[in-house]
Amino acid sequence: MYVEKKQLVAPGEILAEGKYLSGENTHREGQIVYSSRVGVVEIVGDRLGVIPLKGRYIPHVGDIVVGRIVDIGMSGWIVDIEAPYPALLPASETFGHRGPRGRMDLSRMFDVGDLVVSEVLAFDRTRDPLISAKGPGLGKITGGRMIELSPTKVPRLIGRKGSMISLIKKGTGANIIVGQNGIILVSGRSRDSENAAIHAIRMIEREAHTHGLTDRIQVMLRTMMRGE
Repeated sequence: MYVEKKQLVAPGEILAEGKYLSGENTHREGQIVYSSRVGVVEIVGDRLGVIPLKGRYIPHVGDIVVGRIVDIGMSGWIVDIEAPYPALLPASETFGHRGPRGRMDLSRMFDVGDLVVSEVLAFDRTRDPLISAKGPGLGKITGGRMIELSPTKVPRLIGRKGSMISLIKKGTGANIIVGQNGIILVSGRSRDSENAAIHAIRMIEREAHTHGLTDRIQVMLRTMMRGE
């Protein structure tokens, strides 16, 4: 085998040679198994597959992410963070954890479908991402509007030293949570406030590569907040 589990590969890249089976998004030519897509390697026994990236988020330790609870286990939750692999949120990484002597119904804290702001604690090729909801600003989301942005555009939305996101917050009065995985939550003091913030985010998404974007965002926010 020429690759490791969760390794990023490109179309045509050799994954293995010999007895290995060709799984999803791979193909075999003779004794060689190739990747057919850009993605991360999945290994189950002797079968090799590739999970397509499709522009999806690759976790990094310290990232703040917004995810959706998709399953509840004995000791925590499985969370979809828009990555090629699910994240694990242990009960011990929440404020409500009581330990083994004070067992609690986990669904009363986070249920399937709930949105959660969390921080990536650990991630490597040996295990799925480990996240925590035990910190300032982390936890269950109870309101606001959610929009999706390509993870590659998130640094432009944040701006140098947080300049762009601060501009939008100040200009609209909205509270904005930016997940590094491209999930953005906007909660404004009014519908107009939220609409202006979302319009600015979409403008950044379309024009991230252009010059003078900050000035155009400022003008647009002033115009929208005045109701013009």
